[in-house]
Amino acid sequence: MVEFETIKAEEVKFGSNNFIEVARKKAVSDAGEREFIAISRGYYIEDTKKWKASITLPDEKDKRAKIAELVKNL
Repeated sequence: MVEFETIKAEEVKFGSNNFIEVARKKAVSDAGEREFIAISRGYYIEDTKKWKASITLPDEKDKRAKIAELVKNL
């Protein structure tokens, strides 16, 4: 069984009730622990967060820098 822990998360709100959350998370299992970056899109219904989609990015600094560069240049 894998358990997920959120280490740190920040969100950017957009539109009337949408958000994008960027979070550092940790997957913990009997095989060990692994940190990763998750980018999730969601929306609010009243005071509750609902999630639409999520992608996971590698934790390697050079890969994150390359992805950030690509996003900035689009």
